[in-house]
Amino acid sequence: MVWLVVGLGNPGPEYAATRHNIGQMVVEILAVQNKARWTTHKSRTDVAAYKIGVGSDAASVILAKSKSYMNESGGPIKALATFYKVDPSQIIVIHDELDIPFDVIRVKLAGGDNGHNGLKSLTSSLGTANYYRVRMGIGRPIGRQDPADFVLKQFAVAEKKALEDFLIRGAESVESLITRGLETTQQNFNS
Repeated sequence: MVWLVVGLGNPGPEYAATRHNIGQMVVEILAVQNKARWTTHKSRTDVAAYKIGVGSDAASVILAKSKSYMNESGGPIKALATFYKVDPSQIIVIHDELDIPFDVIRVKLAGGDNGHNGLKSLTSSLGTANYYRVRMGIGRPIGRQDPADFVLKQFAVAEKKALEDFLIRGAESVESLITRGLETTQQNFNS
């Protein structure tokens, strides 16, 4: 079985460490942990592949980062899913979530986009919202800061101290989804 694991974010070094790119940070962790090397794919994505499990139970995992901006990421991811013949029900999307406090993970199947332009683009391109989401909580801005500006800022100093552990837990939740299923993953990670 093949799983497509998508880390949502924007391309380029100016966005790499921002809250909006937490999905890409998690797939980077997965690539490092599994010694998977990134290559450029014709679908305008970077991909890295590895196997999880052994023998006939092994699953192929394709990590993906779109080279397009968040609000246009659906097209490249749809092209990648088509290339690898991956059904939307075998896609896991990791993304930032304003409505969940920082350092909290919520894993679910399907749902709305909650105003998230990456999910909106993906759902539109795939023609369905029936894919898994690993929602990485970033919290809401304090005061009057525009959420659109907030997501494009780097994490606060206090958040940076907890960020590595948060990203590792995000990576663990992805592999749990693949190996143990939704219900067990929700029990173990939805805090």
